Amino acid sequence: MVEIRRATTVAELVAAEHLYDGPAREEWAARFLAAPGHLMLIAYTEDGFPAGFVSGVEMTHPDKDTEMCLYELSVDESHRRRGTGRALTEALLTAARARGCHGAWVGVDTDNGPALATYRAAGAADEGVFAMLGWELRPGTEDQGLSAE
Repeated sequence: MVEIRRATTVAELVAAEHLYDGPAREEWAARFLAAPGHLMLIAYTEDGFPAGFVSGVEMTHPDKDTEMCLYELSVDESHRRRGTGRALTEALLTAARARGCHGAWVGVDTDNGPALATYRAAGAADEGVFAMLGWELRPGTEDQGLSAE
């Protein structure tokens, strides 16, 4: 059994870095916590081990009201298939409702069976297939034609 708590300190985010795609950076963790609408919930075992996390970003658009994007979900390999991912997803949905969000969504690779099963088990419905495109915006990359003028 795990206890799910909202992360409120840089130390909590850094302590969960084994769950991320790469190492945590304190300055990025602080920026995450300071950003309005950012939310991270961490699942802890009885001995305090961060067994999983879910992060969400609250977004408001003029024609869509406020929605929660489930940005990322990760469960430590040794704690998978125990309902932790589903519990984290449901906790994020509960938090989204409490924040006044009218809906929530997640982008997931169509071949990621475990993620699809987790989200469906938490009540998600398929809304179609989409392509995810990205841009590299690090310093030194080409200007994309946008200006602050």
